[in-house]
Amino acid sequence: MTFFDQLKAETEQERQQLFSIPIIQDALRGTVTTSQYIAFLTQAYHHVKHTVPLMMACGSRLGDRHEWLRQAIAEYIEEEIGHQEWILNDIAACGGDSDAARTSRPHASTELMVAYAYHQVDRHNPVSFFGMVHVLEGTSTALATHAADTIRGALALPPQAFSYLSSHGSLDLEHVAFFERLVNRLDEQRDREAVTHMARMMYGLYGNVFRSLPRGEALFGEPA
Repeated sequence: MTFFDQLKAETEQERQQLFSIPIIQDALRGTVTTSQYIAFLTQAYHHVKHTVPLMMACGSRLGDRHEWLRQAIAEYIEEEIGHQEWILNDIAACGGDSDAARTSRPHASTELMVAYAYHQVDRHNPVSFFGMVHVLEGTSTALATHAADTIRGALALPPQAFSYLSSHGSLDLEHVAFFERLVNRLDEQRDREAVTHMARMMYGLYGNVFRSLPRGEALFGEPA
């Protein structure tokens, strides 16, 4: 079994727990509201804007034995720069206030998820960052594959409102294959354990972000 397959197998329970969250089930059925979608995008903005800084922090802390991984991170950075602006554009396309989203404070669940990622990269094993990538990329890909078209049809939103989710669609097979090849090159047990631990924790922390989203037509941060 490759490490990528092992990673999926050892975190499957946590993945199932995340996808059982009611609002994710609502999204898969297409029964979410526009305000809920904007709330999701707002919190996505608040964590996606940290993706490149986290990758930079990870790359700067890698030793010589991980020079190959530093080069891979450079490729990731080039791909990920500016994605948070896509999210703001999506919010505007939904009729939301992108400036308010940019200047808003993230929900505590989002703030804690990001803070935990920095803590692991700064204080423990920087390679653990790829456990976060596994969870966030995998979840976004699943939502894009199974929910984006359903949500778009149910809410009658334009394609311009889905650039963030669409970028993680099932056709992005090359990106998935790149990540799989990358983690399969991790041959030290401590690195594999760090990635697996981060993935397990991230499923819970990211799940809390979804649990914090409003129900009904309430905007994020307002009582439902």
